[in-house]
Amino acid sequence: MNKLVVLISLVLLTVGNYSSYASPKDFIVKSPDGHIQIVVTNNGNILKYSVNKNGKAVVLPSKMGFVLQGNENLNSFDVKKTLRTSHDETWEQPWGECRYVRNNYNEMKILLQARNSKNKLNIIFRAFNDGIGFRYEFPKQDGIDSLVIMKENTEFKMPQVHKAWWITASNPYYECLAKLSRICDLDTVRTPLTMETADGKYLSIHEANLTDYPKMNLTISDSTTLRSTLVPWSTGVAAYIKVPFATPWRTIIIGDKPGDLVESRIMLNLNEPCMIKDTSWLKPCKYIGIWWELHLGEGTWYYGPKHGATTANTKKYIDFAAANGISGVLVEGWNKGWEGNWTKNGNTLDFTQPYPDFDIKAITDYAKEKGVELIGHHETAAATKNYEQQLDRAFAYYKKYGVNIVKTGYVNPLMDFKEAHDGQYGVRHYRKIIETAAKYKIAIDNHEPVMPTGIERTWPNLMTQEGVRGQEYNAWSPDGGNTPEHTTVIPFTRGLAGPMDFTFGTFNFTNKAYPGTRVNTTLCKQLALYVIIYSPLQMASDMPKNYSGIKAFDFIKDVPTDWETTKVIDAKIGDYSIFARKDRKSTDWYVGAITDENSRELNIPLSFLESDTKYMAQIYADGDDAEWKTNPTSFKYEERIVTANDILHLKLATSGGCAIRIIKLQKS
Repeated sequence: MNKLVVLISLVLLTVGNYSSYASPKDFIVKSPDGHIQIVVTNNGNILKYSVNKNGKAVVLPSKMGFVLQGNENLNSFDVKKTLRTSHDETWEQPWGECRYVRNNYNEMKILLQARNSKNKLNIIFRAFNDGIGFRYEFPKQDGIDSLVIMKENTEFKMPQVHKAWWITASNPYYECLAKLSRICDLDTVRTPLTMETADGKYLSIHEANLTDYPKMNLTISDSTTLRSTLVPWSTGVAAYIKVPFATPWRTIIIGDKPGDLVESRIMLNLNEPCMIKDTSWLKPCKYIGIWWELHLGEGTWYYGPKHGATTANTKKYIDFAAANGISGVLVEGWNKGWEGNWTKNGNTLDFTQPYPDFDIKAITDYAKEKGVELIGHHETAAATKNYEQQLDRAFAYYKKYGVNIVKTGYVNPLMDFKEAHDGQYGVRHYRKIIETAAKYKIAIDNHEPVMPTGIERTWPNLMTQEGVRGQEYNAWSPDGGNTPEHTTVIPFTRGLAGPMDFTFGTFNFTNKAYPGTRVNTTLCKQLALYVIIYSPLQMASDMPKNYSGIKAFDFIKDVPTDWETTKVIDAKIGDYSIFARKDRKSTDWYVGAITDENSRELNIPLSFLESDTKYMAQIYADGDDAEWKTNPTSFKYEERIVTANDILHLKLATSGGCAIRIIKLQKS
């Protein structure tokens, strides 16, 4: 990553003390365009920050600081010095929703001395044109080499009672349907927390560069104040740190419309540049897998008469992938240890011992002949010690057979039956997996993860993650599956955190194993999700037999997973979304439009296309009689010549969608 494409780095460094300011207790930094302003006050030596945009309050004065072990409050400071920096660069992603990312901000760093202890603390603020970030930095301390943090006292005080889309912090996997309520009615919630403000603007609070520190949740402390709540160790401690140390960035994206949140790159920009010198081995792709049949009860993960991960069955999937230009086949349940109640004893899982009916050499040799790769699977049952003991051996085993992508899983509420996935313990473990995988040139698709925070900029072999209530719930969930509005919400909540392995692409809407559960969409909505929901690794989730002879499968074969640019054409969170993305390797554009439980008519202006140029639009639309409950598979296909001056008028069925490939025509 990180061939620097354009570098205009203006570093203006000023060192001084607070007496140089007009007000001795106010410190101000503005975004490069001057619209967003961060104001830091130190009234009574209690540090607070506030944020405004165009003179209008976004965050009211909000407290900062920590509680250390021994109930020591670190919140009263003397300001010793300030440092100011401006920065403007454009860098290239090895894969992503856009190829080039502009990183343009003004920074203010405040050096502080605690009034009631020897502790020093720095706070760094960055103002971007689309939001802000700030982090705490513990520099070298006199006579102190480590600290124990019990609480972080960061607040986000809203000027009014806003509406928010949220999921509860009680679910360890983040696999919830989002709720919409006033912020005064929130539970303890996960971030990203996305809000529609009282005056119709949009905010999202999250964090960036979560490294060796617990995840931040948010708790409402009065009707408008959100307070950080760190996920603790089983001991009750939030974090054990060695100084010097920098916390994750606390981020706020500020937008006029929902699409502004999606198009922001603040979180990536607040992570460190790529640590992998050669990223050419990282290959975005589509894959199928021995997965959906297991969820439908047609096969088992464990060894036995219905075992899914057999040599013969895997070869059938490889044949289908090769015939349809799909580059990967995921196989789950191939290794010993799935038998018995492995969720109570993950130590039985062995990552180098296949079941007797899975010949990995024969399979990978066969796949190589067909131009297909096996995608590996490590379900750990969150027995992290067992996994780490085998880690190098397990990755070396896969590399021996040409496996370059591994899906990892952590199905257990606690790691090693003790620690939270998103506490400091879990964060350390996940990072160890990513960094070790990079040594073996293995990419990771992490399920049951800690919520993404942009680490993929630094370690782009972390290509995608779950951390969302995905397609599997449509196979077996007692509540009947994901609601029609679910996918109209998550691009603006979980999707802001990073790539989502949602695993859509199901064409068969009957479920004999769980008749009360099904995919609650039309077929064309399944297609449109390949454009709406981003992941560089995308699955065609259904069994191969369910794609046979269906024209709509052509869109899945055609749609790329790596993009030159992304535009949100229109969206109303919870109702509908229209996304347009340009292929990184061609001049083609792809458009996806989806709706909730209501049928809807939408207009798509094609002004994002090149002017004075003709394109062929291949349109996959809901049929006139399509309806997600009674007739989900009805669709129609048409081709139409279009230009940048055209507006496409779409009719979406209930829980429906439309997927469009737009091909640039050669001038005659």
